[in-house]
Amino acid sequence: MLRLLHTADVHLGARHADLGYAAAAQRERQFAAFRASVDLAIAEKVDLFLVAGDLFDSNVQPRRSVERVAAELARLAQAKIRSVLVPGTHDVYDRSSVYRAYSLFAMAGTQPTDDLVTVLTPEHPWVHLASLDAVVHGPVFPTKRAPYSPLRDLAAVQTPAATWKIGLLHAAIAIPGRTDHDEVVITVEEIGVSGLDYLALGHWHSAQVATSKGVTYAYSGAPEPVAVDQDRAGKVLLVTLDEHDGKRQVKVEERVVGRTVFDHLDVDAATLASQPALITRLQSAANPDLVLDVRLIGVRPDGLDLEPAEVEAALKDSFLRIRVRDQSHPALTGGALPPAETITGAFIRNVEGQIADLEASGDEVAAREAEKLRDVLRLGRLLLAGQEVTL
Repeated sequence: MLRLLHTADVHLGARHADLGYAAAAQRERQFAAFRASVDLAIAEKVDLFLVAGDLFDSNVQPRRSVERVAAELARLAQAKIRSVLVPGTHDVYDRSSVYRAYSLFAMAGTQPTDDLVTVLTPEHPWVHLASLDAVVHGPVFPTKRAPYSPLRDLAAVQTPAATWKIGLLHAAIAIPGRTDHDEVVITVEEIGVSGLDYLALGHWHSAQVATSKGVTYAYSGAPEPVAVDQDRAGKVLLVTLDEHDGKRQVKVEERVVGRTVFDHLDVDAATLASQPALITRLQSAANPDLVLDVRLIGVRPDGLDLEPAEVEAALKDSFLRIRVRDQSHPALTGGALPPAETITGAFIRNVEGQIADLEASGDEVAAREAEKLRDVLRLGRLLLAGQEVTL
C-alpha cells in the first residue's frame, strides 16, 4: 500500500490586486494552507507528498519565501516523507526559474542521494523511489507553452521496475473551445493509455476526480483560493494505492486545509425597506473568512433606492469579500391604468406591451431587453407622476 498527499496551485507570493488592502492577509492564508497540508501529511503518516506545479505564483520570489517553503519540506523529510515537485506555468522552469535560483533539497537539509526532496526538470523527468517501490513521472518543459503533450511518450519511458507508477503534471485536460489557449494540454485518451496508476494534476483550482480506462486522475485544486470565486478550492487530496487479489485500487479523499468559506444569499427585494436595512441584515452574517455573494431577486418597490456598490463599500471590513448583485425586477403597473388617450396611459400600455412580447419569446437577448424596458417603465411612471428621479 502507498499513501500520497496531492496538492498544487498554492501560488505563494500572489499579489492579489483585486483584494486591495486584504492582499497581504490572503498571501499569509495561502502559506498557512500549505503548512496545514504538511501538518496533515505528517499526521496521516503518508509516504509521499506531491506538488503538481505553481507552488509559487511567479519566479520572482524573495529568498525568505523560498526559505519558508524549504522549512516545510524539511519537516516532511524529518518525518521520512518524501516530496516530489514539478514546476507549473507560473513558476515555469525557464532560465529565470526559482527552481534554478535555489536548491530546495539543500535548503531543506537533504541530499540528492536520499531522495527526500525532488524537483523534476526537463533533464530529470522522473524519479525512482526505491524505498516506496514507486516511480514518479513529471515531464516538464523549459518554456511556458509546451511544444507537445507531456504524456505523448510516457508509456515508452524506460525506468526501473516498480509496483506503482504515478504521474505528476501541471496541465489542462483538453476541452474544445475552452482550453485552446492553455499552455500545456493533455487528453483523457492519453491518460487512459499512459500506464499510470494515478495521475496527480495541477492547473485547475477546483478539486475533481475522474478515471479513464482504469487510470484515476485528479486535480487537488488550490489549498487556499487564489481568487474569490473559486468555491471548490481549499482542499488537498489523500490518495491510497493498494492491491487486493491482483486488483489495484485507488482511493481519493478530499481534506479541507484552507480557511476561506463561500456562501450565496438570495434576498427578496420586496422585503427591503431601505438600503440601510439591507446593510444591517447582511452585517449579521459578518465573517472575516467569508466570501459572500448576495443576489437581490423578486420585484423591488418603486421607493427602494439601492446602490450595490455602496452596500459593498459599507460592509467591506466585515467580510473577506462581499459582492452584491441586483437582479430584481422593477414593479409593473398596479391597479387601474390611466385612460389610453392620456400620455401616461399610452406610455404604460405601449411599454408593457413590448415587455410582454419580449418575455413571451423566451430568447435570452429579448429577456435582457425586457429587463431594460422594465426600468424604462418604472422611471417613466415616476417622471410622468411629477416625481424627481435620480439616475
